[in-house]
Amino acid sequence: MNLMQTVENSQIRKDAEAFGVGDTVKVHVIIKEGDKERIQIFQGDVIAKKGSGPSASFTVRKISFGIGVEKIFPVHSKSIKKVEVVRHTKVRRAKLYYLRGLKGKAARLREER
Repeated sequence: MNLMQTVENSQIRKDAEAFGVGDTVKVHVIIKEGDKERIQIFQGDVIAKKGSGPSASFTVRKISFGIGVEKIFPVHSKSIKKVEVVRHTKVRRAKLYYLRGLKGKAARLREER
């Protein structure tokens, strides 16, 4: 193993939970305000996963007060305390960008059995 791979492997989280595109997740994010820290939960559907290794990221979309909000989180970030899977859904696409144009019941995903 060369030096670059050694540095990359030291950055990877070992406790990352397995989740896929279409799953509903709760992302526990550490927010720093001045000298205080708190945990804020962002719950929504994973609409995309991108990359591999330490640069991997995923996009979570939720509807907040009738407006769609998307956030991109690095998988191996220090500011993410944990990612909790609420439910698994069955999807047939790798990227669910079509959900941006849907609202209400049309934007629901079918739950996996």
